[in-house]
Amino acid sequence: MALNLIKLCVGCDSVEDLEEWIAERLERRRRAGEPEEHWHTTRMVPTRSAEIVNGGSLYWVIKGSVQCRQRITEIRPFTDDEGIGRCRLMLDPEVIRTEWQPRRAFQGWRYLKAADAPRDLGKDRAGLATMPPKLRQELAELGLL
Repeated sequence: MALNLIKLCVGCDSVEDLEEWIAERLERRRRAGEPEEHWHTTRMVPTRSAEIVNGGSLYWVIKGSVQCRQRITEIRPFTDDEGIGRCRLMLDPEVIRTEWQPRRAFQGWRYLKAADAPRDLGKDRAGLATMPPKLRQELAELGLL
């Protein structure tokens, strides 16, 4: 069973913000002639990398709720210009919306077992993705999503 990561999506107010940011970043890389790769840089390298890249995802907490995920395709440790060890979580650019799951703020990333991860929004709940973000947030806070 795959192991996932969960992290706060700082600076995004909605899944749509995240999707726009990813599209802009990929377009900049394409125009610069660079590989169209998408990643998130973090300081800590997961020790359970093999379990994560074997089908795991990065679940994003946006405005206090897990709202979406991106599949982790590779984990690339590196040392930055200041000699500090870091890690690139290589992500599939497709953002998959999930059921909303409330989460308190935390620093860094955490492991998230598949059994504890919110389910993807299936076709039967696809209408939720088209609902205005503010309305989704209010419904989630009321425990209706």
